[in-house]
Amino acid sequence: MDKGLNNSRQDFPILNQQVNGEPLVYLDNAATTQKPLAVLNAIMDYYQHDNANVHRGVHTLAERATESYEASRDKVAEFINAPSRRSIIFTRSTTESLNWIAASFGNLVVSEGDEIVISELEHHSNIVPWQQVAQKQHATLKYIGLTADGELDIQSARELITDRTKIVAIAHASNVMGVVNPIKELAKLAHQHGAYIIADGAQAAPHMPIDVSDLDVDFYALSGHKMLAPTGIGVLYGKEALLNMMPPAQFGGEMIDFVHHQDASFKELPWKFEAGTPNISGAIALGRAIDYLNELGMDNVLAYEKDLVKYTLPRLLAIDGVRVYGPPDPDKHTGVLSFNVWGLHPHDLATGLDMEGIAVRAGHHCAQPLMEYLNVEATARASFYFYNTQQDADRFIHAITAVKEFFADGIS
Repeated sequence: MDKGLNNSRQDFPILNQQVNGEPLVYLDNAATTQKPLAVLNAIMDYYQHDNANVHRGVHTLAERATESYEASRDKVAEFINAPSRRSIIFTRSTTESLNWIAASFGNLVVSEGDEIVISELEHHSNIVPWQQVAQKQHATLKYIGLTADGELDIQSARELITDRTKIVAIAHASNVMGVVNPIKELAKLAHQHGAYIIADGAQAAPHMPIDVSDLDVDFYALSGHKMLAPTGIGVLYGKEALLNMMPPAQFGGEMIDFVHHQDASFKELPWKFEAGTPNISGAIALGRAIDYLNELGMDNVLAYEKDLVKYTLPRLLAIDGVRVYGPPDPDKHTGVLSFNVWGLHPHDLATGLDMEGIAVRAGHHCAQPLMEYLNVEATARASFYFYNTQQDADRFIHAITAVKEFFADGIS
């Protein structure tokens, strides 16, 4: 374990540098992950050998680019066990995927007097779009509460999800609390009441096996950059019947079948949602990132990160003045650990850690309603991935103690 999963750390050249004179310990993986050489090389290879627009040409470069682009769609479908490649739509991000669902599908099925149910754990990307739908359609937006340990309160969910509910939109894993939500149980509950369920998979898909067919979600969204791929590429999975119901979210080139002077017809799935020139290199690199993760094995990634949290969390909790948000049980955590240190603002703590070469996130993490629920302005957040090690965890814990002492001496 000390050398990282399958010695994978050597594949990430960015990790082999110093920050403020100290070896870098990168613990901001919930914000974005680093990219292995295989992914960087896939981007370079596309631009050096196959750079052409997809679906639009019969020349060799265009055909090779299209083949690689569409092969990545197949890889995504297999990675999340989607029943069909037609149900995989390339977007820019989880944020764009969720916005498309809300604007196109949400406004289609939600009417005045209906209810939309989300949770206190949600990222702004899974809050604000539903606020907009609720306001436009004169519907009610409701929030599932949390238990004392910061887990989603399933009893609250059972009380809030009723026959008036049309949409249930829930993070598969929280970007703040590190908890994994019972999506399969929520999907069954939603469907019993005739509602549709959307899962925000941004923090889950990089860290654990995903099976959208077994979860029985109606829609699932994820981001490439949180799972080794570049920024600017995301995925929207939807059940085919529902995607066929939805009008396109954007209009223009590539997604049309025929355009006449006064009307137009659109292509079949998945292309009716992919207007304009897509992020070709990003999609190809996402496919290579999935290859890399499959080579590691997602079960192995999940087990390794759990072991790392089991190693780190008790040591973090043992530091005087530290409060960790989320379950105290390491088995109930992803690699996300949000915390505060008494007497230190999270931004001061993160700045002090950076001086020790430790990269963490500080702020509201695009989850201001959750911060309000927790009665805090912000938290610090350390988030681990499979290329982190016990040595990284040791340096992180040691650095917190050093920063505490520095500020204590400064105050005195």
